[in-house]
Amino acid sequence: MTPSTAPHILVIDDDPSIRDLITDYLGANEMRVSTGASGRELFDTLDREAVDLVLLDLKLPGEDGMLLARQLRERATLPIVLLTGRSEEADRVMGLELGADDYVTKPFSPRELLARVRAVLRRYQVQATLPERDHTRRAFRFAGWELNLRTRRLVSPQGTTVELSNGEFSLLGALCSAPQRVLSRDQLLSMSRLHEAEVYDRTIDVQILRLRRKIEPDPSHPVLIVTERGAGYRFASEVETLY
Repeated sequence: MTPSTAPHILVIDDDPSIRDLITDYLGANEMRVSTGASGRELFDTLDREAVDLVLLDLKLPGEDGMLLARQLRERATLPIVLLTGRSEEADRVMGLELGADDYVTKPFSPRELLARVRAVLRRYQVQATLPERDHTRRAFRFAGWELNLRTRRLVSPQGTTVELSNGEFSLLGALCSAPQRVLSRDQLLSMSRLHEAEVYDRTIDVQILRLRRKIEPDPSHPVLIVTERGAGYRFASEVETLY
């Protein structure tokens, strides 16, 4: 599994040994892990990157874990799994009422943690197919690439950032939102909301050519953005949508 396709787990816990344990175990099971020790690091990471699930310790020194959980749920629809002590039943109940998806009590089995993380991710993958969630999209993943809609970053399968113009970003987002569908040039213009100046100076065909040079293994024989002669273009890759 490439870095861009592996589920990205954000661990917020003030204990370095727990962060290291989770990082090593989830990393060995094809997950990408980022860590932090405070609420500030939690939200700073979310501003920069697309995260699939947050593991949040409720007992961060000097911080209200419940307030962080509430702020996180108000801000995003991504999965939240709480890390709590065995004696903190009231906290677990309150956390679930605030919108957390599950909890794991300390000390925990890494194997159980992995199982719970995978179960929550599966539930969200099913929910992600619901059309009413479309307006909350955070990122698209395809063929090892990740297009982050919030940071406007395109990350390659090797983990490097590829620069896109505004027109290229808008067009790639439109293609990713309708995989396997043939889209006419007029549909792509409408879906990508390109400014009129860009429409005249850079036609859809030119934008497609430039995108192919950046994302296709062989731009002269495209396998991601396929031309449907007389009809338009089709984004031929499977696309995973993150919310």
